[in-house]
Amino acid sequence: MQKEMNLKRMRMVRVIIGLVFLLICFKLMYEQLFHHATILERAENLWQRDFKISGKRGTIYSSDQEVLAINMPSTSVMAVPLMIKDAPRTAKILSEILACDEADLLAKLEKRVSTQKLQPEGRNITDEQRDKIMEEDLEGIILVQDSKRYYPNGAYLSQVLGFCGIDHQGLSGLELEYDEYLKAESGDLKISFDAKGNLLALEEEVVHYGYGNDLVLSIDSTIQSIVEREMNLMMLKYQPTSALAIAMDPNTGAILAMVSKPDFDPNEYQNYDIETLNRNLPIWMSFEPGSTFKSITFASALEEKCFDMYTDTYYDRGYEIVEGARIKSWKAGGHGQQTFLEVLENSSNPGFVEIGRRLGQEKLYEYVMNFGFGKKTGIDLPGESSGIMFDYDAMGPVESATVAFGQGISATPLQLVRAFSAVINGGTLYKPYIVSSVTNPLTGEVLFEKQPESQGTVISEKTSALMRVALESVVANGGGKNSYIYGYKIGGKSGTAQKAVNGVYLSNEYVLSFLSAASMDDPKIVLYVACDSPQNNIQYGGTVVAPVVRNMYEDILPYLEVEKAQTQIPKKTTWLDPKMIQVGNFIGLSKEDCIQEGLEFEFIGDGDKVVEQYPSSNTYLQENGKVVLVCLDN
Repeated sequence: MQKEMNLKRMRMVRVIIGLVFLLICFKLMYEQLFHHATILERAENLWQRDFKISGKRGTIYSSDQEVLAINMPSTSVMAVPLMIKDAPRTAKILSEILACDEADLLAKLEKRVSTQKLQPEGRNITDEQRDKIMEEDLEGIILVQDSKRYYPNGAYLSQVLGFCGIDHQGLSGLELEYDEYLKAESGDLKISFDAKGNLLALEEEVVHYGYGNDLVLSIDSTIQSIVEREMNLMMLKYQPTSALAIAMDPNTGAILAMVSKPDFDPNEYQNYDIETLNRNLPIWMSFEPGSTFKSITFASALEEKCFDMYTDTYYDRGYEIVEGARIKSWKAGGHGQQTFLEVLENSSNPGFVEIGRRLGQEKLYEYVMNFGFGKKTGIDLPGESSGIMFDYDAMGPVESATVAFGQGISATPLQLVRAFSAVINGGTLYKPYIVSSVTNPLTGEVLFEKQPESQGTVISEKTSALMRVALESVVANGGGKNSYIYGYKIGGKSGTAQKAVNGVYLSNEYVLSFLSAASMDDPKIVLYVACDSPQNNIQYGGTVVAPVVRNMYEDILPYLEVEKAQTQIPKKTTWLDPKMIQVGNFIGLSKEDCIQEGLEFEFIGDGDKVVEQYPSSNTYLQENGKVVLVCLDN
């Protein structure tokens, strides 16, 4: 009986075991048939390691589609600490290849984490470093595709472009100002391993990464290159403490070129001090503008009809007395009797004291503020200064007198360029800008496009037309003579401002500058260049800086297709200046009729009739210059 009971129990146990086995088999079959994808995904999650990869940050272009900043493929080093069998040996080998501290690297390799970035030492390594790491075949060390920000022109436009940090975040310049547009979402690189840490023969999977938007700047790469070239030459010749240049379209506010020296290579920004990296001088530097500011005062007085610049006169005795303060002329004994146009040409400080008196303190202050001084221009770049202007209540006769000729006020170069543009463009003050548009690189959709933005009208077109003549006359007859180009109507004003530190003027420390525009019959460009403390004994903007500006214009104006003027104000010459002769038109004449005093001729061809000449008519040559004439029979 007991035996039968035991047999029954045994059979029952077998049945139960059989049923459990069948249920397990059924469950496995069910899961394989219906939950296969879910199980595989869970398994892969156990095998896989995720490595962050950078998204594609937006490209920055010039207005003529030259690439200024772009992402380049690179390699970075990642670690899977749990799969590293000999961390000290691995750290030693890697530290030698990556030229970094071995102890710091070992600490990262021994962290109890799934994956570990080796940064900064392992980010964006060189091809040579990559090859050496591959040769070592280190367990737990993975080379992943990454990208780095690359600036193909090095220091070119560096303070404007700025630079990015190791994780592609904008840290200065446009990279910082437009970071929200440029930045891109990171993606993941999934790599599979077995339980022993060996790579599995499964394909690497890249989880989608994002694309940043592209910027198109108002910068013209040709003009920027010309300005950069001449600024580099000026730095070599005069070795100033610093120098800067801005070119702007006076009719829109678009920045065509911007240079700040000393500059830096944003590809190697770690090698520069913080002052060089973060000081974009055209918008950050604030100093007394000196005589360049006289164009603003002169325009304001013309607008208020304080004088007729051709007929009204002022006698410069060499100084003016204002509340006991003696304000001297730069010329000992003064300039004598002058028209007010000559006051501007000669840059007479006593003459501008008189202009300030006629304008009056209230009107002078009103125009200075209306021209935008004492407040930021609003340009789309970080780090802009507002300059310094007296509160009206703090101004007296002495302050009014000094402001009239550009002393006692502090302005940024960009403020001067914007105000000068209004002086010669018909009177409109435009908000400067440097980004023309933001576009989606995948669809081409324009997300943002800058339009010229007027910030008010400060003088009339009639006054502006008078100022264009007056400023051309300054270049022809005054301190801007060294920027004169035969055939091109350039107008401008030089400046020589003594530097002040803590309210005390420094001896033999000057900011030399030249503020100009061309062409005066139809202005296409305003160009400002300043040079801080050049290492020589020449301390005049018209002597040091004006020739640099002339060299820029000689290439920029033909590029902008500015036609040469048939007439212009003749240059006032001295016995030191070479005699210039305007070339006549010889096309269609016979050889014997080709005569012009002061010029030499070379004939090419066997004919008698001139069919082509070089240089063309109305071009200026120095005395005894040569004209080449091509002659044919027919």
